[in-house]
Amino acid sequence: MRTAAVSGTIAASVPGAPRMNLILLTQADFVADDRVVLRDRRLTHMLEVHQPTAGDTLRVGMLNGEVGQGQLLSLDPLSAELAVRFNQAPPCALPMSLVLALPRPKMLKRTLQSIASMGVKDIWLINSYRVDKSYWGSPLLSEEAIQEQLMLGLEQAGDTVLPQVHLRKRFKPFVEDELPALAANKRALLAHPYNASPCPAPSTAPTLLAVGPEGGFIQYEVDKLIAAGLSPIHLGPRILRVETAVPVLLAKLFPVFA
Repeated sequence: MRTAAVSGTIAASVPGAPRMNLILLTQADFVADDRVVLRDRRLTHMLEVHQPTAGDTLRVGMLNGEVGQGQLLSLDPLSAELAVRFNQAPPCALPMSLVLALPRPKMLKRTLQSIASMGVKDIWLINSYRVDKSYWGSPLLSEEAIQEQLMLGLEQAGDTVLPQVHLRKRFKPFVEDELPALAANKRALLAHPYNASPCPAPSTAPTLLAVGPEGGFIQYEVDKLIAAGLSPIHLGPRILRVETAVPVLLAKLFPVFA
């Protein structure tokens, strides 16, 4: 069992990444108390997308800290230097834990970005009968790769607080030994299209939501999840892909998206 940690910067440019509406900074970027120098994918994004000039002000945020402004002091193809100050709290987190059967790697990248951008801070990636064993060997499950996708989501949403990601490779021990405590005193829900109630109304109540793999949880798993305290819900007659279903569920469950 392990949890993705928070450390360092992301050094590579990310093709097809979402627009960076906030430049997310770490301690490694600082060259003085109020000065940062960027040389990685954030510099590339500034040059190719923002295209600022010296004196312009950009939105910045400190990883796991406040949001603020950065005044561009210099910019060239090799580096950008900004004078920064922080004076605003990041957006509020959603009061929820998301339990997600590990998606296939290509889908995992998009899903992590979406989850982070919508404010989920507690993510549990679990095994399921329909999760291909090869998925657990994907390099996208490395600490660095997970953090990269989460940071892209945060930057797009203007958030700074990195979600915690927990990996659980064994379904039964997780559901029997950990899930009941996670679900206790929460609106505990299982996204399942059969023998389920309609998705409940938006609420600010602490929530736990479990979402299965493509094809859904098998009946044995559904029974185990219900025994752990989860109630099945559905989104209607249409069966959605995981990467679509998760944002739709979050939008329906919380009034911040209404």
